[in-house]
Amino acid sequence: MVLLKGWKYAAMVSSVIGVIGLAIYPIIVSPMMNPEPYKQQQSINRRGIKQEEVQPGNMKVWSDPFGRPKEAVEK
Repeated sequence: MVLLKGWKYAAMVSSVIGVIGLAIYPIIVSPMMNPEPYKQQQSINRRGIKQEEVQPGNMKVWSDPFGRPKEAVEK
């Protein structure tokens, strides 16, 4: 078994980190930096769906769980 030492070890570690970074960028970083294409695609996919009708268990769609008054939110 060959043990890597010196610059070869640093190059191997850097290449592994680089490959992981290249794999993570389009999955995590790009959508967080530019969410507009995803929002547009979601609006196209959900066109004609009324969320109140498909909500399970007759639950409300979403509301503020902390019950803050609207006046405080607008300030």
